[in-house]
Amino acid sequence: DPETKQLLVSGLGNLHVEMVVERMKRKYNVDVTLLPPRIPYKETVKGRAEGQGKYKKQTGGRGQYGDTWLRVEPLPRGGGFEFVDDIFGGAVPRNFIPSVEKGVRECMKKGILAGYPVVDLKVTLYDGSYHDVDSSDMEIQIAASMGLQKVFVDAHPILLEPVMNVEITCPADTAGDVIGDLNSRRGRILGMEPAGETAVVRAAVPMSEMLTYEPSLRSMTGGRGAYAMEFSHYDEVPAFIADKIVKEAKAEKEKAEKH
Repeated sequence: DPETKQLLVSGLGNLHVEMVVERMKRKYNVDVTLLPPRIPYKETVKGRAEGQGKYKKQTGGRGQYGDTWLRVEPLPRGGGFEFVDDIFGGAVPRNFIPSVEKGVRECMKKGILAGYPVVDLKVTLYDGSYHDVDSSDMEIQIAASMGLQKVFVDAHPILLEPVMNVEITCPADTAGDVIGDLNSRRGRILGMEPAGETAVVRAAVPMSEMLTYEPSLRSMTGGRGAYAMEFSHYDEVPAFIADKIVKEAKAEKEKAEKH
């Protein structure tokens, strides 16, 4: 998976996956560790904020200087990224405008809240300053990155999570249990169609809630249930869950930095 940098292995069930892993171990003589897939969360903002990103450093005889003033605001879901140059009077020279955008893009790629890519964001460069000698492409990039990190956290940042369209086929007499279980997984029931002794339940459920679904469905239906799912859209993560994800991401980052 290009986003989560994990090698994903899927199968007809847990036993099938375990058989594939055993075969990999024997054939290639490698250690294989199975982990739940990482959820490809994304970051964005709900509000608007503006502020300064200033980078100033003296190294030896040469100084380093960059200064940008940025405004951020949300775009509609799926809006991607929009960069607006609103500089007048040469506060930031023309040749440095691409440096500002590059610094912003690099910062968005790394994430600000919890290390996940930033999406659906409009960034406007509306002021700044430079030094004839001490300002270069790199200093301006750093200043832009610092500025975005600062204003992003002031603009009501949120996490977005992938939501899946799920279709479950189960015995009709277990449909009530299946629906109750989906509700407990933050699912939104889209409909149910009885078909004789079976029922088809359709729901939209966050991907994170579906990682351990197979054994639950097997238990509820006595092994007679089946499900399929596909990506639907991204939606806001509830605040109490987002707080936990952010804390875990920060702890993981601190642990990695120690090593």
